[in-house]
Amino acid sequence: MAGHSKWANIQHRKGAQDKKRANVFTKIAREITVAAKLGDPDPDTNPRLRLAMAAARKASMPNDNIKRAIAKADPASGEGDYQEMRYEGYAPGAIAIIVEALSDNKNRTASEVRSVFTKQGGSMGAEGSVAFSFNREGMIMYKAEVADEDTMMEAAIEAGAENCESSEEGHIVTCAVEDFHTVSSALSEKFGDAEKAELTWTATNTVEVSGEKAEKLEKFIDALEDLDDVQKVFTNAEFE
Repeated sequence: MAGHSKWANIQHRKGAQDKKRANVFTKIAREITVAAKLGDPDPDTNPRLRLAMAAARKASMPNDNIKRAIAKADPASGEGDYQEMRYEGYAPGAIAIIVEALSDNKNRTASEVRSVFTKQGGSMGAEGSVAFSFNREGMIMYKAEVADEDTMMEAAIEAGAENCESSEEGHIVTCAVEDFHTVSSALSEKFGDAEKAELTWTATNTVEVSGEKAEKLEKFIDALEDLDDVQKVFTNAEFE
């Protein structure tokens, strides 16, 4: 189950996203609302909501904001009518891009995402145009000091994970989408809250980017993430 570490490259992107998202609270609040609306408003019985609330705590989101986001899930509130959407295409340099969004206005979101692709020199395609180059899976990340490689691998196998990659930087556990909540809950019980735990799109083959090409890609991704409706951006790029 071991392999080369992807921790540094993933953290590069994740760190950039967390620092540059001025509207991070808005994005987390939407995820909380959708999670509460699709499941139980009690995080103890709603894994997706529990993960969203954990992300809120990591971002130092006030408890009042979290409560308001959950309250919006109540149909009586007349709010929180968000739809999950996915957009696909290519950034400059033929880098594959998948964009996930939550929006209450599909036309607005599609127009804004398409505008970024056009202005930044990319090309937007139909749904499925690049997804075939990715695997949809669950990903749980822990820092290296949480456990040694053997301990983490054993726990991952017992929890039902498909893969565990460890390095001096950290552990990356991946699993099937349908096993995500079971695996993440089992690891959480053993090691505490993960550094990251989410459903992700992992490229089957990556493309190395550096220098000017990397700078253009960062600018492209930042422009997408600056949109209020965009939740996550995935790419097959591997930054040096």
